Amino acid sequence: MTLTEKTAYIKGLVEGLELNADEKEVKVINAIIGLLDDMALTVSDLEESMNDMGNQLDEVDEDLYYLEQDFYDEDEDDGEDEEYYEVTCPTCNETICVSEDVLLKGGIQCPNCGESLEFDFDDLECDCDCCSDADDEDYCGCGCGEQVEEPIK
Repeated sequence: MTLTEKTAYIKGLVEGLELNADEKEVKVINAIIGLLDDMALTVSDLEESMNDMGNQLDEVDEDLYYLEQDFYDEDEDDGEDEEYYEVTCPTCNETICVSEDVLLKGGIQCPNCGESLEFDFDDLECDCDCCSDADDEDYCGCGCGEQVEEPIK
């Protein structure tokens, strides 16, 4: 039973008592029933509005979910953020951020002045003692000291 139905039931009970409408107590009871009726209608309207807003919020939430999937899934393919390195052009002294993939290609052109920049990692040596066994076949040989699963032959 809704609030509106309960209010109508109480109103029917009072009318069934056949009270004298001119008495002060009956006027108070009728005013209270009128107030209950107004409140029941207001609550019903609020419930309807809340349900509408809840449905709209569900639609927005669903739309946002699809937008998040489109936006974030592109960056989450590999599960890791790509590292970037700063390189300073010797000609224009402009600092450029490049990815590891670009560094491994061996070179790029400076976007500022067009100078060809080459990257050579053959002469790099490690400052720590972790790469002391780099000549060993169990290590990758790049100077980082990382062991490989299968020895390099």
